[in-house]
Amino acid sequence: MSRGLTGHDYHIGVETDPRRLDARAWNALLDSQPAPTPFLRLEYLAALHASASAVPDTGWGAQFLTVHRGAELVAAAPLYVKSHSYGEYVFDWAWADAYRRHGLAYYPKLLGAVPFTPVPGTRVLARDDAGRDLLVAAMRQLALDAGLSSAHVLFVDDTDRAAFERAGWMLRENLQFHWTQDRERPVADFDELLARLQREKRKKIQQERRRVAELGVEFTAHEGEAIDAGLWDFFHRCYTLTYAAHHSTPYLTRDFFARMQSTMAQNWLLFVGRREGRPVAASLIAIDRERGSAWGRYWGCVEPLPFVHFEACYYQPLAWCLREGFLRFEGGAQGEHKMARGLLPVRTSSAHWLRDERFADAVAEFLAREGEGVEAWADELRERSPFKRDAAPG
Repeated sequence: MSRGLTGHDYHIGVETDPRRLDARAWNALLDSQPAPTPFLRLEYLAALHASASAVPDTGWGAQFLTVHRGAELVAAAPLYVKSHSYGEYVFDWAWADAYRRHGLAYYPKLLGAVPFTPVPGTRVLARDDAGRDLLVAAMRQLALDAGLSSAHVLFVDDTDRAAFERAGWMLRENLQFHWTQDRERPVADFDELLARLQREKRKKIQQERRRVAELGVEFTAHEGEAIDAGLWDFFHRCYTLTYAAHHSTPYLTRDFFARMQSTMAQNWLLFVGRREGRPVAASLIAIDRERGSAWGRYWGCVEPLPFVHFEACYYQPLAWCLREGFLRFEGGAQGEHKMARGLLPVRTSSAHWLRDERFADAVAEFLAREGEGVEAWADELRERSPFKRDAAPG
């Protein structure tokens, strides 16, 4: 169901089923944002709901905020009432534990995020700063009206970050590792990328790739509709095996990927590794050809093979991005080891509001200390750049 609050010239609504929203209007608003990604398309968010991957039964209760002026959608944000902190990648377990130790309930909380997707991008969709500020205020009011402990919006872009800062929310910083094309001196291909790395880094990558070749593993790339149902089945098997190896349960159902095949095929690239003609590994990459961006998402293998993970998740995607003229490849959350493979540290931000002022003050102090540590870490990483001094990206 949906509910709304009418103002002078706008209507604020809350929708619990994203499939009931107007996809054309939502996606048009998304495309006008500073940092849109395919993960915020309504088809993606609706597939998470329809496939039972992100629904109340799994701890994700949709509360999508919309702002209409007349019939026009002028602002929107995907929000969820969460009963846990799984699938977020910005860790607040310590905050929840502090609430518990003081006899207070941290859950449920309000979360603005793409479930299971630690990809930076616009989270507060709006036509202008006034609409963005209105939406941020509506998030806080929604949390207050529902009696929630807090509200959190993850992996925001710089425009969102400024809006939350204006509203007095707490900001939290972290780092990810991305490859970005050098605009001043573009890298032509993977061999040139290797040539720009320091000798020991280049040698290590060459050794790893040689070991994969010696195992007889060869990769093919399948884009869009070329990823047929059989390939999706094999990928999903690999995906579930990865979670099983970590004694965990996959977040995404096979039905979710079937919906991606039918509604967003153009946004997916699959690398399949074969040995003696038999598929043994796969990595799934999300792509946006219009903006030249790619994101490493999931991988897996059906038997343990040394160094195949690096080949599937970094070397094959980077080589493909260079061949296709892409400008950016994001390797996913965490992973300082990505630096040795040409991905450099990039700041990520999240915004947080806590109802209880005592906890808010304590968290603010923690975030200030944590932020100093993240900045020191970033400085240290920049000193350890994998690129030759005269070949570092400009």
